[in-house]
Amino acid sequence: MAKPDNREDNVPRLQKAITNTIRNMREAEEYLDEHASEIGDEERRRIEAKNERRRESLAGLRSEIRDEANFQREQGE
Repeated sequence: MAKPDNREDNVPRLQKAITNTIRNMREAEEYLDEHASEIGDEERRRIEAKNERRRESLAGLRSEIRDEANFQREQGE
């Protein structure tokens, strides 16, 4: 028999992922600020591209939290 869908920890799990992603993005930006004169263009572009992917990921994670909130609201009705 299939396991029931347990979504109780989804919002905290998603929020933790958002927090970690934001922290990583800020650390990368700080690294770029501190070492701009020491790193090459390729490394700078790689870090900037990774942060852009992080921004896209944040949008997806926030959307998932909204979806989860709607699901929980519907289940409570």
